[in-house]
Amino acid sequence: MKCYYCALEGKDSEAVAICIVCGMGLCMEHAIRKDVDVWEGGYPLPSKRVKAPLPRILCPECYNALYGK
Repeated sequence: MKCYYCALEGKDSEAVAICIVCGMGLCMEHAIRKDVDVWEGGYPLPSKRVKAPLPRILCPECYNALYGK
């Protein structure tokens, strides 16, 4: 699989990750690693944060949509 962003730029880079939200293939340059807090518990409450955050890989578009940066 090739990196989607590099393909748009006319480059030929292998994808090393896939965005967890949209499924886009990403190279090391375009992959964004984000540690995400996970919450567990019943509905409606109580809920508590799991001890350690889970690492997630996002593309720049999904990262901006979720975190506004």
